[in-house]
Amino acid sequence: MDNQTIGPIALSDIRRFGRDFSTLGQEYIFVRVEPGDFSPAEITSSWRFDGVIMVLMLNASGQVTINLEKYEVPKYSIMVIDEGMPLNLHYDTIAGMEAYLLFLSKGFLESVNIDTNVVGSRPYSPDNSPVLKLTDDDTRLLQRYLGLLRDNAMATQKNNFSVSIARNLIANIFYILLEIDRRRTCPDTERKAPHSRRINYVSDFMKLVRQHHREHRSVGYYADKLFITPKYLSLVIKETTGRSAAQWIARHVIIEAKNMLRFSGKNIQQIAYDLNFPNQSSFGKYFKNCTGMSPSEFQRS
Repeated sequence: MDNQTIGPIALSDIRRFGRDFSTLGQEYIFVRVEPGDFSPAEITSSWRFDGVIMVLMLNASGQVTINLEKYEVPKYSIMVIDEGMPLNLHYDTIAGMEAYLLFLSKGFLESVNIDTNVVGSRPYSPDNSPVLKLTDDDTRLLQRYLGLLRDNAMATQKNNFSVSIARNLIANIFYILLEIDRRRTCPDTERKAPHSRRINYVSDFMKLVRQHHREHRSVGYYADKLFITPKYLSLVIKETTGRSAAQWIARHVIIEAKNMLRFSGKNIQQIAYDLNFPNQSSFGKYFKNCTGMSPSEFQRS
């Protein structure tokens, strides 16, 4: 499937990946993969999950490609793959894989009560890596929470509060991951949290870019949506994330373009129009300016 968005029901065939499989309606799917359950192979199609994917790696190490960028995935680590992110996954060297996989639907996540000021205070790392290295204690703690989500979904007796229980467990997991990320980014000193309004600007800008980068590449468009000036938006984003607003927009556009060039089967002109460029030439100039190669050169690489 090329550049399709899929939800929990469409992922039910993931049951074959592991013997320990459970699902709570449309809210989430839990799978435990044990050695011998699954031999990962390259997935050549580009797809999106309409929600968030968490992968807790327990007993393997290797590499994974997400958005055409390769990341090391060590033993005792967790990957958090954001909603709508185009995925092209392959595992190069993982053997005897043992992992917990959790697929959280977008609708369910929207009902989870998480303090947006706390989430927004996360210091965005320059590499924006989706992989977090864990300590033994971190791993055991996250295992317990994911195990509770599995048990909550597998309960044979109907529980009127199963979804509420899951919401609270997921909120706790996100707070734990934020604390792990804070320790990684600020190991020695506490970083003073920026003003809550600035925090919200960063969080809302990132959400808007994920939603609208196909149609809009102007910093002014996003500043208008946030009711601030482009100059102030650029200042806030640069100071908080280390990248400019224009760089974040370009990053999303180029990831989208690379996936379409490699996996959609469309020609360059069609892709240019899909990404709201006036013509193929302007798309080619934009792509080359960001990547150092033309769209056709990328397709051949």
